[in-house]
Amino acid sequence: MSIHEEATEVPEADSRDTTEGRVYTVSGGDWEDLIEDSRHDERMVINMGPQHPSTHGVLRLVLEMEGETVTQLRSVIGYLHTGIEKNCEYRTWTQGVTFVTRMDYLAPLSTELSYCLGVEKLLGIQAPRRAELLRVMLLEINRIGSHLVYIATGGMELGATTAMTLGFREREEVLHLLEHLTGLRMNHAFIRPGGLAQDMPADYQEVVSAFVKTMDERLPLYDKLFTGQPIWRNRLKGVGYLPVDACLALGVTGPVLRSAGLPWDMRKTEPYSRYDEFEFDIPTSTDADCWARYLIRVEEMHQSLRIIKQCLKKLEPGPVMVEDKKVAWPAQLSIGSDGMGNSLEHVRKIMGQSMESLIHHFKLVTEGFKVPPGQTYTAVESPRGELGVHLVSDGGTRPLRVHVREPSFVNLQSMPAMAEGGLVADVIAAIASIDPVMGGVDR
Repeated sequence: MSIHEEATEVPEADSRDTTEGRVYTVSGGDWEDLIEDSRHDERMVINMGPQHPSTHGVLRLVLEMEGETVTQLRSVIGYLHTGIEKNCEYRTWTQGVTFVTRMDYLAPLSTELSYCLGVEKLLGIQAPRRAELLRVMLLEINRIGSHLVYIATGGMELGATTAMTLGFREREEVLHLLEHLTGLRMNHAFIRPGGLAQDMPADYQEVVSAFVKTMDERLPLYDKLFTGQPIWRNRLKGVGYLPVDACLALGVTGPVLRSAGLPWDMRKTEPYSRYDEFEFDIPTSTDADCWARYLIRVEEMHQSLRIIKQCLKKLEPGPVMVEDKKVAWPAQLSIGSDGMGNSLEHVRKIMGQSMESLIHHFKLVTEGFKVPPGQTYTAVESPRGELGVHLVSDGGTRPLRVHVREPSFVNLQSMPAMAEGGLVADVIAAIASIDPVMGGVDR
C-alpha cells in the first residue's frame, strides 16, 4: 500500500460543498478535543520559591497560569524540616522547651507557654500568680514583634521597602527588650514547666514602661504611611478573599478568621494564664480580605500595649516558680553563665555542705522529673492563631508523644482558595496576609 493510499483511509469530518467552497462539520468528541486543546494554549506551570524573596520564607508554590491569572496553586513544604516534635521525645520534659521555642521563631514564647501549660496540666500544678502575669506580658511583647515583621516583610514583598526599614526598626526595640528581660533575643526557653527560668531584672518596670511609651508614639506612623496610602490600599483591598465558612471548613484561625467576622480568640473564648483578668478588645471585620487582616493586626498591637500596661499595674512581688523541689528547675537560684541555673554560689553550697542536695540536683538536671501517665491538649492564641500542643506521657521523664497544632501549617491550606482566579501579583499579597512562619509549618 502506498503512502498516498494509507493517508486517504484516515476518516475525515463530514463535509458539504457550497458556493463559497467546501465546509467541514466537526461534532461530538472531535469538537470537545479541539476545544480542550485550544483552551490550554496559554497555560504555563511555573515554580515560585523556595528561594523567591516574596514567598515569606522557604515556601515553594507551583502555579498553573493562563497569562497573569492563576488557575491552580499547590503549596510544597518541607524545605525547613527540623523534626522538633520527635526530638522532644528523646529529651526531658524541661529540655523540650528549648526545642519547641524554635518552631515559630517569630513568636517563640507562645509555643513555650502552650507546651508548659500542657506539662503543668499533666503534673496537676499551677504556676504562681506572678509567673502567670509575667508570661502574659512577655507574650504580648512578642505578639507586637511578630506583627511588626508581618508589616515589614509583607510591605517589602509588595514593593514598599520603607515598610521593611520601619518595621524592623520597631522590632529591634522588641528584641532589645526581650533580651533585657529574658537574656536572649529569640528562642528564649524562658517559660519553664512550673513557672519561669528566673524573675525579671530589677528595672523591668521602667524598661517596659519606656517601651510602651515608644510604641504608643510610633504606631500611628503606620497609619500615616500605609492605612491612608492609596497604592497600599489598592494592592490589598478585595484581594485574598476568604469568607468565614471557608475559614471554618479549612480550620483557619487567628487574624485571617477574625477578618471574616468571627471574634474567635483563645484569650477570650478559652482564657489561660489569667487572661480573663484583663480588659482588651478583639478587633474583627467582615471584609475577609488582605486589607482587613492588615487593619486587624495593627489594632491588635494597640490592644497588646493595653494588656502590657495592665500587667505592670497587677504585678506584685512573689515567687516565679512552683515550690515543689522535684519539679522546679531552676528554682530560687541565680542564673549561672550556662543560663540553666547552675550558679557558682549554689554549686559551691551543694558540693560543700549537702550530698543529698547535690544528688538531687544532678538527677533533676540529667534525668528530669517524672510526669504522671495521661494525655492533654492545651492551646494558646499565638499571633497566627490557635497554637495547641498535644502531649502524651507514659509516666516517665520524657514525653511519649509530642504533637503541635501549628497555625501557620493549618492556615497555609487556604492559599489555593485565596489565590486561584486572581492575578500572580495578588498571590504575594495573599501569602503575606496569612503571615506563615515556615519553621512552624515544617517543624
